Amino acid sequence: MATKQIALTEDSSWERVKAAQASKLLTLAPPWLLWPLIAGVGTALHVLFGRGSAVAWSAIGLTLGSVLLTGVTWLVAHERGFLGRGSATATTAAVSMWVTACSVAGFTQPVILWFWVAGGLVTAAAWNIRTVIRSRQGAHGINDALAFLFDANKDKANLDGAQMATVKAGERKIEAAMALPAGEKVVADIQKKTEHIEGAMGLPPGTMTVAPNMDRADLAHVTFSDPRIMREPIPWPGPSRPGASIAEPLRPAVWQDGEDVEHIIVGHHVQAMGKTGAGKSIGAAWNYLAEIVTRYDAAVFAADITKGDQSLGPLRPALHRFETTKGGVRSLINDMHSQLKPRTDWLSKRGFANWEPGCGLTYQVGWFEEAPDIFDALGDKDIETFLKLLKAIRSAGGSIILSLQRSDWTQMPTIARGQLANLCFGVASSQDAGFGLSEAQEDAGARPELWGSSQPGMAYLDAPSIDRARIAMPLRTFAWLKADGVTPDTDALRAHAEQWPAAAKTIDEFTAAIVSTWVSPPTVKDSSSDEDPNDIDRDDWAPAVDTDDPDPDVTAGIDDPITDDPDDQEFEFGQQSERLSAAEVRTAILSQFATWLDEGRTDFATKDLAPVWTAAGTSRQAVQRLLRKLRDEGVLGYDDEAQRHTLLQRPAPVPA
Repeated sequence: MATKQIALTEDSSWERVKAAQASKLLTLAPPWLLWPLIAGVGTALHVLFGRGSAVAWSAIGLTLGSVLLTGVTWLVAHERGFLGRGSATATTAAVSMWVTACSVAGFTQPVILWFWVAGGLVTAAAWNIRTVIRSRQGAHGINDALAFLFDANKDKANLDGAQMATVKAGERKIEAAMALPAGEKVVADIQKKTEHIEGAMGLPPGTMTVAPNMDRADLAHVTFSDPRIMREPIPWPGPSRPGASIAEPLRPAVWQDGEDVEHIIVGHHVQAMGKTGAGKSIGAAWNYLAEIVTRYDAAVFAADITKGDQSLGPLRPALHRFETTKGGVRSLINDMHSQLKPRTDWLSKRGFANWEPGCGLTYQVGWFEEAPDIFDALGDKDIETFLKLLKAIRSAGGSIILSLQRSDWTQMPTIARGQLANLCFGVASSQDAGFGLSEAQEDAGARPELWGSSQPGMAYLDAPSIDRARIAMPLRTFAWLKADGVTPDTDALRAHAEQWPAAAKTIDEFTAAIVSTWVSPPTVKDSSSDEDPNDIDRDDWAPAVDTDDPDPDVTAGIDDPITDDPDDQEFEFGQQSERLSAAEVRTAILSQFATWLDEGRTDFATKDLAPVWTAAGTSRQAVQRLLRKLRDEGVLGYDDEAQRHTLLQRPAPVPA
């Protein structure tokens, strides 16, 4: 598709306007410039060969030349339509015949002069008309097919008055500008209508990505790409910048328009969210970590207490620390936190306000798989430590990546979620998508619920280093697959990790202090067994509530500091009771239910049990899992509209 000079100027300066108008005039100039040139050629031939015997020979030669030129024009114009081919051939024949006649009779002969004036005016004007019309629709196609297609179908999407023109066309994408009816439409209106526009234009779902023009509210930047090319796995091409700094972009994926994703993670944290099978581990963890471990100034501390070695195990050789037990992850978080102040003091003494490449400190990346299970493993004090770590590690030189299936308020502290960039894989519903996407991504029309787990590796990314025009453009992470194209290739990942061993890197003393406390595998059982007797239910579970955050006023931006939540003080006690066992917690909850039934109360909200879980020394998440189990047992129901649990029957007493 040819690229067209866009007529929608983004600069109001007169210089830009004049340049655009001059460009239009130049496309109309050639016929008018050739008109006097042809007169000069005819006059010159008459002066040279218009007398005596030379006239006959000149006429014969020019006539033969006219026939030859006319025939060649007819042949070379075969790819044009009938009108275009006929116009070019007729113009060549007429001009050639006039030049021949002028060479014999002379330019001043009345008939010759009249044909030059009248014929020249008509011919030049006719070619100008063809030029103007072909700017919209040529004889054998369309010069700006995108603009023509949009104009022909925009009424179907209720976009009367909008205009679109191609800015740049490539093999994998087309960039266009859309001018909106001033005062009638804004970019947000277009972002909500992308599906309607795609349908009106007969395009595949997901073709359009719309972003605002930051200089003009009445202009939108539109990118068209083919979503069908993303349906097949894309093999991992190898590390993008081996041996470079972690401050250089990482390449974990490819955008739908064929460009590499280039994500600089320094200075911010990331949330990777998606349902089971959507590709969080193999797509996000494998690709990001495969890039990070090749950077000379980065160290990775990872934890997965849910799947253990299954997901991150092949990367062990390249990880500076990898914890798979509850006690281990508690120790890791506290060890990382303990080195924050020494690191910031070290940077301050050397004049660094934040971590910079070449400052002398190793950049620390904390990767936490199945984050809700990790939060459950942390006590209240450990969670407080983690939030402090999340707050301070960016300036000290580090990023935290949290991977989970659903980042609702029961599984992720709301105040922490506001600090994270968004990498959202396929989800089950549009409601789930709201927990994985940023507000800007939702406004731009990102819809990860369309993938679910059917297209693993597909995701949206909104992070500080990502162009705003791409935050709603799908990407696909690279696939580490065996020859069958289905089975994850853990051997290839392990071989890659062995090429970049953590032991071969030079790290700073503060990072070394965190590494030195790690008991390398095979791991010795620590004081906190994986089979925690105080854990109510370790099975996979769905949240007992399916609502948005209970307090929309609790918000945070990615660069906002983490402060204490005043609501956390609501259920403080002078001295926390000794932590109860799982059976004791269940007994306390059922006893509370019996009390409520005796009082005639038949429903409650989860927060109503806060005094119970606080006194029992357990967590809200643990109680949520118990409530889910009681729903399965028929003891409880749940009213989605009222967002309250209902007491269906008096619970049986727990055997002593």
